[in-house]
Amino acid sequence: MYDHNETADRLASYADVLAGELPGTWTSTHIPADAKDDLAELTDWIWDLDLIAAALAEHPLQQAALLSRPDGAQLVLLDRHDERDGFLIAAVAPRALPDEAYRAVPEPHGIALLDDPFLSAEQVDGDLLARYDTALAQVRNNALGGTQTSQPDRIVLTWQIDGSIATAPVDHRADEILLAHGFVQDPHDGIYRLNGDDTQAQARALRSIGPHLEAVGIDTGLQHAAVRTAPTATPASAPPAPAAARTPSVRRR
Repeated sequence: MYDHNETADRLASYADVLAGELPGTWTSTHIPADAKDDLAELTDWIWDLDLIAAALAEHPLQQAALLSRPDGAQLVLLDRHDERDGFLIAAVAPRALPDEAYRAVPEPHGIALLDDPFLSAEQVDGDLLARYDTALAQVRNNALGGTQTSQPDRIVLTWQIDGSIATAPVDHRADEILLAHGFVQDPHDGIYRLNGDDTQAQARALRSIGPHLEAVGIDTGLQHAAVRTAPTATPASAPPAPAAARTPSVRRR
């Protein structure tokens, strides 16, 4: 059980329990107050223009716990500076995607959690994670130039110019199947790619993953990459600006 006595221990212990209760595999890393550079960088990538941005504008990060999933998804747990017990949690944006990938993708705004990591895990799973996984798939698909975005019950595979196939699945069950059939996840942008150097091996992998995905309730679609056009004068939704400097009422659309 987590420790209520010390603030740092309490945050770290709460995060450990929360990570163990979330669906899939999550690990938790405590970032202490003396890791100022890490905290500053993390603040820059918190994907929120609402509750968490408002909190950070008044109380910059003094510590945090970073929850990480093997597919690159990350959540940040931070202290709640009000009269209520509990914590705040927010999504962390992918660091390696171009600004254009964020166009028209709403932020998966963070939420406040109760002082109970078991109940909070249910809250995160049913609310923040669902919105975060959808947003992740959208920005990764935008980075691919795709015309369709993967959904929890449908994965879209996109042929690339170099002959490889790439996708940005929403459901972690699809991640495991892709990895087992030769797809490799890019550690920087989180996109899954199947090399096209051996076309026969690639074809076998594509034939094989269909039944495995179908067995867990996920359909597949195959498409060619959309032709990218030059940026227009329409302002793009850039990756998160430093949360402490944001105006909470401003939202990307």
